[in-house]
Amino acid sequence: MTSPRTIVITGASDGIGAVAARALAGPEVNLVVVGRSAQKLAPVASDAGATALTADFADLDQVRSLAEQIREQVGAIDVLLNNAGGTFAPGLRTAQGHEPNFGINHLAPFLLTNLLRDRLAAAGGALVLNTSSVGNRFGHVDLDDLDYRRRRAFETRAYGTSKLMNILFTRGIAQRWVGDGIISAAVHPGPVATSFGRDSWFVGLLYRTPLRHLATITPAEGATPLIELANRGADPEINGVYFDRHRANGRENRQAHDPKLIDGLWARSVDLVGLG
Repeated sequence: MTSPRTIVITGASDGIGAVAARALAGPEVNLVVVGRSAQKLAPVASDAGATALTADFADLDQVRSLAEQIREQVGAIDVLLNNAGGTFAPGLRTAQGHEPNFGINHLAPFLLTNLLRDRLAAAGGALVLNTSSVGNRFGHVDLDDLDYRRRRAFETRAYGTSKLMNILFTRGIAQRWVGDGIISAAVHPGPVATSFGRDSWFVGLLYRTPLRHLATITPAEGATPLIELANRGADPEINGVYFDRHRANGRENRQAHDPKLIDGLWARSVDLVGLG
């Protein structure tokens, strides 16, 4: 008898994360779902028969606590689906003083994934799947000003940059951890009509009006590429690949393959989250 697969999904309280959790649940899966709101997460966990854990990714101390709770629950992780995040007004700051698109969309999953590395390695073949966005094409990574201390932070650029960082992080894992049996892929799920942008004035306004129905897809549609890749698991053919929904090697920012940026972002992130 084979052991059940362990899948951890962040951002699982609603939207594509909730859809993916319900779809991936089953008797052969040990499922852990993570969300910011215990109240919103509870029905998802109940439907999926999952363990529910809460954390606010705007506070890295909560991310560290989350990692410890996950480690207490599982000995190995087959799939880590880093789906938590959104688009945020860049004038805000996280608990540690970071620009929120950078802090929540990149630093938090970077920290969580690194703290769970040994659990991923213990699976003997694991997948780290990072939810990115076509918005990566509008980003620009400046390693000397990751928190927009000197530059003016426009919301679409700050969000796009964080989604570009998700791809750079994916490729950092692909290069560094393959010897541990850990592979990584990034995926743009599509323009999904969810609570995405709730913390952003501009994007949130669009997503709260009928305009969202003109160019968006349902959470069920958006979740399908995440579900397919999670079920595919640790397939070496997808290591370091960015998917535009179901299509491998989607159109990317020109910085997405820059080895200096892949290494530089990793090194600076290690320092910023205190892993050094």
